[in-house]
Amino acid sequence: MKHFFLLSFTVMVLFGCNEKHNQTETITPKDGVQSTNFQMYEMSEMASLMEQMYAYNTQLKERILTGAPLGEYPQAFDKLHIAVLTDASDRDAFFNDQAFKFIEAQKAVYNQTENAKENFNKMVNQCLECHAKKCGGPVPRIKKLLIPEL
Repeated sequence: MKHFFLLSFTVMVLFGCNEKHNQTETITPKDGVQSTNFQMYEMSEMASLMEQMYAYNTQLKERILTGAPLGEYPQAFDKLHIAVLTDASDRDAFFNDQAFKFIEAQKAVYNQTENAKENFNKMVNQCLECHAKKCGGPVPRIKKLLIPEL
């Protein structure tokens, strides 16, 4: 099962970064009357990494809830310090500090498995702390990762 997740994660990263989608395309309706130009959105390296982290942590949450083995810390998360941001000016001292805290919190989930649930929620709260000040859009989605107290 561990190998399946690692393989899936690797395939997602490799194929997700292969194509460039930032091209202008022309759409012509069948009647040929009108054309619309649009530019496909291309995620920054950071946005793509955060999407992967969200997907991975969704699976990790499920493993914690079911008592399944957690596997190993995904080394790809370490790219948080170097991934290209949508807006380069967002990489400031606050961001760098929060990135360090997030990685430490994520690693704690794997290093202290007896407290996986609590450490997982601490990691999610670390995401929320940063996103509350930087990019608030994903906050409602991130909150869904929290494991409720029973």
